[in-house]
Amino acid sequence: MSELANLPHVVWLSGALLFGLLVGSFLNVVIHRLPRMLERDWQEQCAELRGETPTPPPSYNLLKPDSTCPTCDHRIRAWENIPLLSYLLLRGRCSQCGSAIGLRYPLVELTSGLLSVLVAWHFGPTPQALAALLLLWALLALTFIDYDTQLLPDQITLPLLWLGLLLNIDGLFVDLTTAVIGAAAGYLVLWSVFHLFRLLTGKEGMGFGDFKLLAMLGAWLGWQLLPQIVLVSSLVGAVTGVALILFRGRERSHPIPFGPYLAAAGLIALLWGPQINAGYLRLAGL
Repeated sequence: MSELANLPHVVWLSGALLFGLLVGSFLNVVIHRLPRMLERDWQEQCAELRGETPTPPPSYNLLKPDSTCPTCDHRIRAWENIPLLSYLLLRGRCSQCGSAIGLRYPLVELTSGLLSVLVAWHFGPTPQALAALLLLWALLALTFIDYDTQLLPDQITLPLLWLGLLLNIDGLFVDLTTAVIGAAAGYLVLWSVFHLFRLLTGKEGMGFGDFKLLAMLGAWLGWQLLPQIVLVSSLVGAVTGVALILFRGRERSHPIPFGPYLAAAGLIALLWGPQINAGYLRLAGL
């Protein structure tokens, strides 16, 4: 870690940008494949419950099969998979059939790269920065998966929850007691809101994945930042929901994923949470 602290600032930030772009390319795979992997698992479990013996499906995970063009099944070669650069060189089209490549792919890579630089700049070359980058990448994956599918996979939230507690054994971000209370409170706050809303309306207002995501953030950042995360995510979510109804004609009953707002609020809290809380207290005269 002493070598890390001695890195020149430009090298540290350049490395964060490069690695962030590379991770962003992998996040595209996670965002696309993980929900489909879960769906396959659920189908196999249902088949077993029905007493069926399903034919083993072809291998499908985050590494296999190789990425292909969805239109012509052209296998993506290494030079066609360079973050951002390949998209520009190919002019956003498949090299084989010329079909358009979704703008989502370079957008995820660019977002990952730029936010990685922001996190690296904020924390400097420290162990905190390395851990914060891992949390950032997890939040990015969860944001896009929830936006696409209204799912927040346990395969991401639960390991990151435990990792947050382990990292805080030595107080990397907060002391362990604060982290444990944060994890429990994060889950119970939204669990309580969920059941109260269902009691009053007879409807389910959010998914269990949201509880686990807030518990994960509580394990990393502590209970003191949970009110801020809930407030910011709720305000942004409410404004976005009203805007979608007014300007895009979305039905009121159409579900709006809450995970992206929790993730954005969690990132803000990670970077500036204590300063924001201190500002609240100053305004309140406390």
